[in-house]
Amino acid sequence: RDCNLKKRCYILKIIFTSEEVSSVPVRIRLMRMGRRKRPFFRVVVADARAPRDGRFVDILGYYDPLKEPYEFKVNPEKVKLWLERGAEPTETVRALLKKEGLL
Repeated sequence: RDCNLKKRCYILKIIFTSEEVSSVPVRIRLMRMGRRKRPFFRVVVADARAPRDGRFVDILGYYDPLKEPYEFKVNPEKVKLWLERGAEPTETVRALLKKEGLL
C-alpha cells in the first residue's frame, strides 16, 4: 500500500509541476449559488477547464442580482493580485469590475 501511495504522490508531483498545468488559463468568473429561482453568485478564480460550479482556486467576493440595486462586493486587493498573475475575467465579471472601477 505505501508503495502505491508513494508512486501516486510522485506522479501527481510530476503532473502539477509540469509546464502544461502551470500554463492552464485561469479565469475570474461567477459560480451560481442559492436555491431555485433565487440565484446569487460567488466571484471565484477557477481553472478554465473546471465546470461552472466545480472546483475553484480562490473566492474574491459575491454578486446578488436580485437586490435593488444589485449588490456586488469583491476584495480589490485579491482582484488586482489575480489580474497581475494573468487571470482573465469573463465578460460578465469584466463588466461588473468596470462598473466598480477595478478595471
